[in-house]
Amino acid sequence: MTTQAESIIREVMTGEVYRAAVATLAAEHDRTVEDIIALTQIAAPSFQEETRARAFLSMATAHGLKDLEIDGEGNVTGLRPGVGNGPLVCIAAHLDTVFPAGTDLTVRRDGTRLYAPGVGDDTRSLAVLLAWLRALEAASVRTRADLLFVADVGEEGPGDLRGMRYLFQKGPYRDRISAFITVDSPNMDHIATGGVGSKRYRVTFRGPGGHSYGAFGLVNPMFAMADAIARLGRIALPASPKTTYSASVTGGGTSINSIPDSVWTDFDLRSESPAELARLEAMFLDLVARSVAAENAARSTRNGPVTTDIAKIGDRPAGRTDEASELVRLAQAAIRAHGFHPSFETSSTDANIPMSLGIPAIKIGSGGTGGRAHSLEEWIDVAPEPSIRGMAAGLATVLAVAGIA
Repeated sequence: MTTQAESIIREVMTGEVYRAAVATLAAEHDRTVEDIIALTQIAAPSFQEETRARAFLSMATAHGLKDLEIDGEGNVTGLRPGVGNGPLVCIAAHLDTVFPAGTDLTVRRDGTRLYAPGVGDDTRSLAVLLAWLRALEAASVRTRADLLFVADVGEEGPGDLRGMRYLFQKGPYRDRISAFITVDSPNMDHIATGGVGSKRYRVTFRGPGGHSYGAFGLVNPMFAMADAIARLGRIALPASPKTTYSASVTGGGTSINSIPDSVWTDFDLRSESPAELARLEAMFLDLVARSVAAENAARSTRNGPVTTDIAKIGDRPAGRTDEASELVRLAQAAIRAHGFHPSFETSSTDANIPMSLGIPAIKIGSGGTGGRAHSLEEWIDVAPEPSIRGMAAGLATVLAVAGIA
């Protein structure tokens, strides 16, 4: 039986304007590849996206957007007005990468493969947004809903979704967005309908310090920290909803023959469930306190006790979009109609923010294939057929959600 979503997608794909838009995607494919290369070679670590943002703004200027600007947080935003005074559909891709300033971002090409840090996550998606804009203009596509295109900052780890927080909490469009699609990574076979929430802490353990031999017997913040890590590792967690923890990065101390006066560890707590994440967070904070108390009871505090500074360095909300929602069903039908086999997944993306606010939101791929994301050997394949087919599937999703006027 044909579903309503499949009927809508069939109507979109058999329409003259969609076919003309896809023809433009094909004709402009080399330009899209050039955009990928140009943007990839502009450094954009989280909190340092301005140069890439200005380059994207310049590229987008010729593509018919209204109110094109860099907002108060650094996101590039531009509006493609619809004709129906309808809702606002937001399409986004993130500007930032995980690679620090100074990383060699030179794109190396081998046949249809491009190799460079950040080329697939998420630079290719930025170029796809530009390709969609060109296709919409060339085909004179008019939608009922307004389309808001966003190249956003701060999606990667330390950025803590700051671009999306601003967009949905402070920006001029914050009360208008009714559906949200983020384009992130090439893979078309996964639709993210769930957002993994995370709480990230840097816990610094402090003590009086002293000579490792002469001051032996004083409290040692390293022991308290080690005990806290060990206690965390013994917490039993549910397999579903998936919930995880990690002690990830550590440092401190003065020398091998000194009791340290300060040591620290970064902790990462995650869950698909807001309730489970809150429960894990409470257990974590309690075990840190118990570890400190145990160390202060075990050794001398005559020169001062062990104390902690607990700093939250990341806070991503969990959320979910109902898989029976119109947005999800249309995306699934559009992607399947282009020969892919989409399944649903839970991940941490820009969609976490609207999901947590109850706004229908998903993550889809940009098309083509790729691998080794977040590594210096990251690559994508820009062979025309699979790339254009993926871009066409994403564009069909956008047009079905926004409605062709």
